[in-house]
Amino acid sequence: MTQEEFKSEVRRIRPELMAQARRYLGEEEAEDTVQDVLLRLWQMVGELHRPLAPLALRLVRNFSIDRLRRQRPAVPLVEMEEGSPQDNTDLLDEMMRLVATLPDMQQVVLRLRHMEGMRMSEIALLTGSTETALRKALSRARKALLQKLRNSDNR
Repeated sequence: MTQEEFKSEVRRIRPELMAQARRYLGEEEAEDTVQDVLLRLWQMVGELHRPLAPLALRLVRNFSIDRLRRQRPAVPLVEMEEGSPQDNTDLLDEMMRLVATLPDMQQVVLRLRHMEGMRMSEIALLTGSTETALRKALSRARKALLQKLRNSDNR
């Protein structure tokens, strides 16, 4: 697709993209999301073909869902479990001890993602790794942590 074809296609589908983003996010966030999608598509302009609308709508939906997930309030670890404050502190200490037993890369990804609240793209830039590799490391870290937690409960 040429740049001129892209521009005309975007002019045609932009209202539809905005409408879908508004359904998820509201006016201000919708505008940002559509801009992010169009920027991503612009970076791929040489590889794109008509019709552009299905791909663009899918990207708007995915970007909107990502924004909603990031807005979800995080509950501090201490508030997750009911019980005495000492029990919560003990649970937190146990979790941190188990995290420290993971391989270095898994520790880094787990801490940056869950404790610092960073996005995968930010972690990828920071570590010099790919997002796919980081997602795999995070998944493995979660599974290993769950297994270690189950094993420590059985003792």
